[in-house]
Amino acid sequence: MSSSQLPKYQSESEWEAKLSKEQFRILRQKGTEMAGSGEYNKHYPTKGTYECAGCGTPLYTAETKFDSGCGWPAFYQALPGAVTQHVDNSWGMQRIEITCSACGGHLGHLFKNEGFKTPTNERACVNSVSIKFNPDDPKK
Repeated sequence: MSSSQLPKYQSESEWEAKLSKEQFRILRQKGTEMAGSGEYNKHYPTKGTYECAGCGTPLYTAETKFDSGCGWPAFYQALPGAVTQHVDNSWGMQRIEITCSACGGHLGHLFKNEGFKTPTNERACVNSVSIKFNPDDPKK
């Protein structure tokens, strides 16, 4: 799907006007924040939802966040249909990039079979800048 077909499409100049410089660098230019520097790295609420910082789409629940020790927020499962996976061959290796399904914003990368004791044995390594926390119960 091209970016112009995404449900919450905006031009890059519109995104640049809407987002902070750091949000634009990460969400739109596929950047990465420094490990351990993010607002949500050590944030462990018992309820609430992490939403896309670009468009507000709910992505992960607080219940699926865990401490992986990687320096970025880690989740073992996204909300159904909220996150899209893409093969990323940058940096001389193959990884799985994850993006917001609604706006295409870069969230981070997905790693599998690392041995974490989670229901999926997956770790979505997400930039704090790419998300915002909503403490309200998403089921309300």
